[in-house]
Amino acid sequence: MKPLQKTSLANFRYLLLLTPLLLLFGCASQSPPVQQKEADYSLSQQREAQAQALQQHQGEKLALKRKIALGRITNETLHGKSLLRDTHDDVLGKQVTDMLSKALTESGNFIVFERPDIARLQDEAALTGQELQLIGVDALIIGSLTEFGRRTTGESGFLSSSKKQTAYAKVDLRVVDAVNAQIVDAFSGAGEASIENVNVAGFGSKADYDAAINDRAIAIAVAEAVDTLTQLVNARPWQSTILAIEDGVIYMSGGELQGVKPEMTFDVLVKGKAVKSAQTGFTIQLPGKKIAEVKVLSTFGSSETEQGSIVALTQGNVTSYTPEQLIIQESK
Repeated sequence: MKPLQKTSLANFRYLLLLTPLLLLFGCASQSPPVQQKEADYSLSQQREAQAQALQQHQGEKLALKRKIALGRITNETLHGKSLLRDTHDDVLGKQVTDMLSKALTESGNFIVFERPDIARLQDEAALTGQELQLIGVDALIIGSLTEFGRRTTGESGFLSSSKKQTAYAKVDLRVVDAVNAQIVDAFSGAGEASIENVNVAGFGSKADYDAAINDRAIAIAVAEAVDTLTQLVNARPWQSTILAIEDGVIYMSGGELQGVKPEMTFDVLVKGKAVKSAQTGFTIQLPGKKIAEVKVLSTFGSSETEQGSIVALTQGNVTSYTPEQLIIQESK
């Protein structure tokens, strides 16, 4: 009996040591550790998505740049506002404006003109006794940040926990005719960015507040808005003017930096008559009449706004008209 008692006691001690291990593995099997992963909209994923979008819309990308001006972009959400700030201290609105200006310029589809800080440009010109020369644009872009927020979600198990922070942003923009202030198009862009932190058995990263995802969410919203704007503007034909006709040589406004290349062909139209509509009160430009076609021979000039092209007639005749009566238009 004594050897049996010793064996039973040894088995009992062995079970006591084994029980916590069995409970540990049992709990672990019921609550598997959460694997650490990148945020849904990490920087690498954003770049990959932008590259895919660029490849997808490569055929739709504007070959000829349009002139646009960026107007005021305000923050209409409650984020970033307080009683100590007035309407002129719109930090988030200025951030969206700068992001949109940068995205429009880097897209390569537009010639962007400054409007929000035009007073500073006028002051700078006045210091040197010069007058700021403003150039008319095809459209003015104005709008606001209409939605912005954050949410935090997470999961917890016996030995693991995760915390996910998500930021969401939406911008609403509109294209306004710079001549009659009519809203031509309205569109939006939305973006979401997140970051996730995982802790397993006391090891892992801590989910502190990360303000960088705010900027990433706004950047994604702005990128989507610019892509939509590009497609809207692409639906309208690009237009230019004839600078001069000298000794049979035709000089057209717009050069290489605006997307004009040798061998490109354009239509030459006589400007339609401007008629005021009694129904709407607007002045309506009647459709122009095509009288000729031209082909680009070469380009000249050094900057985007000073470049031009030398074109030659391939069809028709323009000798009966002055340059002010004609329009160069993209062939569709």
